[in-house]
Amino acid sequence: MRKQHDALSSDSLAISYNATLTHIKDIAERSGRTPDDITLIAVTKNQPVEAIESLYKLGHRHFGENRVEEASAKIELLSAQMQSNNSPPIWHMIGHIQSRKARTCASLFNHIHSVDTIKLANRLSRFASEHETTLSILLQCNISGEHTKSGFTATDAALNTPQWSNLVNIISQIADLPNLIIAGLMTMAPITDNPEASRPIFQNLRILKDQISQHFPQLPMNHLSMGMSADYAIAIQEGATMLRIGTSIFGHRNTK
Repeated sequence: MRKQHDALSSDSLAISYNATLTHIKDIAERSGRTPDDITLIAVTKNQPVEAIESLYKLGHRHFGENRVEEASAKIELLSAQMQSNNSPPIWHMIGHIQSRKARTCASLFNHIHSVDTIKLANRLSRFASEHETTLSILLQCNISGEHTKSGFTATDAALNTPQWSNLVNIISQIADLPNLIIAGLMTMAPITDNPEASRPIFQNLRILKDQISQHFPQLPMNHLSMGMSADYAIAIQEGATMLRIGTSIFGHRNTK
């Protein structure tokens, strides 16, 4: 998985990373929130191993990948290098997962943000049990209604609506599965030049999380994974606990 590091230099990466951390802290404090309650997940899709190593040396630990094959090669290499390290990287799967790749995901990732079907949850539970591990999962919710986005339908999930009843049924089934912990919700806002367009999406996800927490008090529904480089300030204001940020740290991806 090693290739020439043609992205940012280590010095430039440190500058952009620290600037992002400072901005997150500033927005959180101005929103009356504690910055330590917000986890920055550096999205390393299409980034070389060297870039991850540079961030790791800066003290960063949370990394997000979108594709299983790409993640597998990176994680294997970095795990071999850091076997004796007491503070290994923490890996988040943030992309769509095909059911046939659930076994690999269960063995690679600490957190899975993109559980969007009962079938996938069942397979992750089965393989987590085989690996004698417990997976922290987030339920991906389609708040915007875009057909191009995955997730459980939640465009109108207010109490006593058919969507809410369906979600209650889905969550009840997943919550009963062994070796999985439902730790919160994830969503993706529409891609737009106006970050404010994301606000109602993030607000509705927070409201939905609160509804679920009240209905399922046994679940540790602590996390809202929402907000990317273009709109993470809005996400912080609306209660995000996990931000998925790539471009603000690494610059635009090299997709070659």
